[in-house]
Amino acid sequence: MPAPQTAASTVTIDARSFQRVVVNLAGRLMLPDYTELECKAVDMSPGDIHFHCAALPKIGDRIIAYIDHIGRIEGSVIKVVDHGFVTTINATDRKREKLAAQLTWLANKTALGLPEDRRHERIAPRSARSELALDDGRAYPCRIIDLSMSGCAVEIEVRPALGTPVRLGTMRGKVVRQFQEGVAIEFASMLSRENFEAYR
Repeated sequence: MPAPQTAASTVTIDARSFQRVVVNLAGRLMLPDYTELECKAVDMSPGDIHFHCAALPKIGDRIIAYIDHIGRIEGSVIKVVDHGFVTTINATDRKREKLAAQLTWLANKTALGLPEDRRHERIAPRSARSELALDDGRAYPCRIIDLSMSGCAVEIEVRPALGTPVRLGTMRGKVVRQFQEGVAIEFASMLSRENFEAYR
């Protein structure tokens, strides 16, 4: 009778089936001894992530990282390479789907040409669930992929037309782009720094 497959090996095999995306995202990570270090994600998929970092953990070490535009990631080190290491990403199927949407957005944001990408810092909010409301009273659940002081991108099943006035929570704006997973919204007025920081 074959030996049962471990959870770690399952994650590693699954990770190979995901499409990788080249990224350049700053972040910080915490090692098992609670040491915090600056790091950079250089490529990733919904199943694993390649970090550049000054310190190198050991294979098997559990890592918690906070990455710009992505948020919190947990995983275990599976490979040590020059100037960095690769970790698995421990996540549910739903979380992987969301991460795939975020990576698609990052890969395509230059082509989308969103003006707020160039003007303001974008973050992946800590609490991403929200609701997008139209002027006619219709409202749809959505997930904020990333957010800046002047706009955001949301994952949503419907695609309101360009220029449609919308309300995301208490923030009013209009649809300025459509993409595969949802729409991009430009706010009618910029968020205050205090309100923006509350999303971290």
